[in-house]
Formats: sequence, structure tokens, C-alpha cells
Amino acid sequence: MNLHAWMMADFTAVRSKLFDTVIRLVPHDRWHEQVDGGGATLAGLLLHITRHQDLAVNAVIRNRPALFLINREPLGLSAAPLSVGLSESEDRQATASIDARALVEYVTAVFDQTAEWLAHLGDLVLDIEPHTELRLSSHAGLDRDELPWLYSMWEGKQLWWLVQWPVIAHGHAHVGEAISIRNRMGLSPF
Repeated sequence: MNLHAWMMADFTAVRSKLFDTVIRLVPHDRWHEQVDGGGATLAGLLLHITRHQDLAVNAVIRNRPALFLINREPLGLSAAPLSVGLSESEDRQATASIDARALVEYVTAVFDQTAEWLAHLGDLVLDIEPHTELRLSSHAGLDRDELPWLYSMWEGKQLWWLVQWPVIAHGHAHVGEAISIRNRMGLSPF
């Protein structure tokens, strides 16, 4: 199996687990619920997973504006900072206002654009190193001083890493967390 085929297969697995075992099975009215009296909500996790994928693929790799910028208002996050949803710790005040239907539309749009871009990707471009700092600042409105951890983690990384970590591995990790939340809600189909 070549690297491109692996990326496509693993990305498809992240997407199918998220959509088929979380988004489809958990009613929208429970997406803001903190199970067991604390921790992340599904709304917060979905925003977090999608923000990272959107930044990696659209802003940094494709050199385009992040889709979050046009989805902020429908999501109910127009007053939130542009860094909302990026930290591992959820900003409950911000995520409590997220509209679930708009969130599904944003998640779907980002996953669709990533799939379309990945489908046409050739192995030879995987070693390109994009100008991460410039692209995070210009295409996502982010600030190095506010998010030094993100800039330092992503700078100097080649394209393959930006797909392997922020999109696939990070996605798998948080989809597993979302499945655990679904199960603790008593919604496991098994």
C-alpha cells in the first residue's frame, strides 16, 4: 500500500466512525451535555476535531481561508475569539451557543473538502513544507502570541505530517473520546 492510499483509507475510517457512530446516533439535543458531571461535550469535540482539520487542510496546506471564517455566524460563534475550539480544554461558554445543525454542516463541509483534496493528491507533493505561520495568520486570523503551542507544533512540518497528525491521528483520538461519551449516554448500539 502506498502512502496516499493509506491516507485515504485512514481518513475514510475517521469520517465513517464519526458520522456513523456518533453524529447519526446521538440526538442533537444531547450534544451540549457533559456526561458524568464533567468533561467534554460532543459539540465541543466536533468543533475541535473540525477546526484542526480545517486549519491543517484548508489554511495551511491548500493556502485558502479556513471554512470556519464563513461558518462562525451560523454556528453561533461570531462573538467568540478566532481561536475557539482549538485548545484541548473546551470553552463551555462558547460551545454552549453552538447550533447543532450548523455544526453538522460545518463538519460535513470540512470533511468533504478534505476528501476531495486527498483524492487528487500525489505522493510526490507530500514532502512539501508549507509556510505555516503565514497561512495560520492570514487564512485563519490566528495570532502566534495567543496560540504559541499550535504554531510551534505545526511549523517546520511537511505536508504528510499535517495530514497524518491534525487530520487522521488527532481525529481518531477524539472520535474515540466521542464514542466513549455516546456510550456513557447509554446510546451504544452494541
